[in-house]
Amino acid sequence: MYFKQIQVSGLGCLSYVLGCPQAGSMIVVDPKRDIQDYLDISRDEGMRITYIIDTHVHADHVSGAHELANRTGAAICMHPQSPVDFAFTPLPEGHILEAGNARLKVLHTPGHTPHAISLLVSDLARAEEPWLILTGDLLFVGDIGRPDLAGKEVLEEQVKNLYSSLFDKLGSLPDYLEVYPAHGAGSLCGKGMSPKTNTSLGYERRHNPRLQYNSFQAFALATGNDFPVRPKSFTHIISTNKHGAPLLDRCPLERALSVTDFEAAMERGAVIIDARDGAAFGGAHIPGALNIGFEKQLANWVGMVVPPDADILLVVHDRPDYDAMRTELHRIGYDNILGYLSGGMQAWIYSGRTVDRLEQVGVTELSQRATDKTLPILLDVRTDPEWNNGFIAEAQHLPFTEILDNCCSLPTEEEIVVYCGSGYRSNMAGSFMKRHGYTNVKSLAGGILAWGRAGCPTVNHN
Repeated sequence: MYFKQIQVSGLGCLSYVLGCPQAGSMIVVDPKRDIQDYLDISRDEGMRITYIIDTHVHADHVSGAHELANRTGAAICMHPQSPVDFAFTPLPEGHILEAGNARLKVLHTPGHTPHAISLLVSDLARAEEPWLILTGDLLFVGDIGRPDLAGKEVLEEQVKNLYSSLFDKLGSLPDYLEVYPAHGAGSLCGKGMSPKTNTSLGYERRHNPRLQYNSFQAFALATGNDFPVRPKSFTHIISTNKHGAPLLDRCPLERALSVTDFEAAMERGAVIIDARDGAAFGGAHIPGALNIGFEKQLANWVGMVVPPDADILLVVHDRPDYDAMRTELHRIGYDNILGYLSGGMQAWIYSGRTVDRLEQVGVTELSQRATDKTLPILLDVRTDPEWNNGFIAEAQHLPFTEILDNCCSLPTEEEIVVYCGSGYRSNMAGSFMKRHGYTNVKSLAGGILAWGRAGCPTVNHN
């Protein structure tokens, strides 16, 4: 049996290829939208893709099922009652698919979504007994799938389903079974996932904190209201996956825009994402641009900050950066990418147009101002747990997600220094606040990490 896990960094997405080179047959499970990896494996291993399986309607990334089906003619397969608008091959409980020596048996495991499935996998070259299970978004390494994405009206039912799937359906399976989930660290479909991308059922039963409850009541109390933040993009992604994602060749073509064309698109209301690092953005950027640096969890942050239907302009260093950024955005359904600024920020500067800056305040300067009692307004935009672990004296706390919802009520002309863990979120927050009229906002370079490493003190509530 051929088996390969394919990882997407940042989003924490995991997809799978199973098959049999001898039989020339291959199955892809939970494909990402950019499908070249699967096509390469198909070609290199001499296997034809016969089935494409989505374990559920995904909320955090656009499925590559339609893209792959269009290129290969393979059948798209899902749970029979999946709420989608396109034809697919139903996979009811107990259904078996085979690709040579690879056998997949369907288990209905609702909880993360009502129509989710898991797949028991056997390597028939060794035994009919299952060797591993693809758990979709039911069970992760160190966590379980969140049950709230289907809506508040079915949350109570989903928590019951989640408990039943985890403790009853998986409870009948042996400890030695290897577990391969659809997500790892970085995904917002769970919370506190391990960076390790596979585990065993027995290990999770012993050490996964979400599987340690001795009653449904205890499980429901802990599971029914403790969810990661839900990005703006999730509703759009769910809708896209229900209707079937448009093929990528129908999205806007690559365009390197001149300064004049870029400015014209700005004036028509396009959102500018400046994907350079914080120092470069802070030194000079286009007025109104949002700084979302090209780092591991870029797609999640874009999903929180930028409306999914927005027309998007990109400021990047070069064409390879644009290609990488475009792929990241397509994975979460941001398809209205109008192009990037040809020549980068330097072209804008050389054109003589107005530039803005987001001043980066060093920890030494801020510490000295604390000593001199000339501190500006300090705004900590980290999460509640981060704040509780220690913060800079005199700081006010307003998590970044709340700034996105309501901006903030601080005076727009006062000097404000925003800080986070490392400077990444504070640059996003600062650029967002500048876009909303805050004229003297600055960012603490290096965040609380640099503050601590410089020997500067923090305080906490204890």
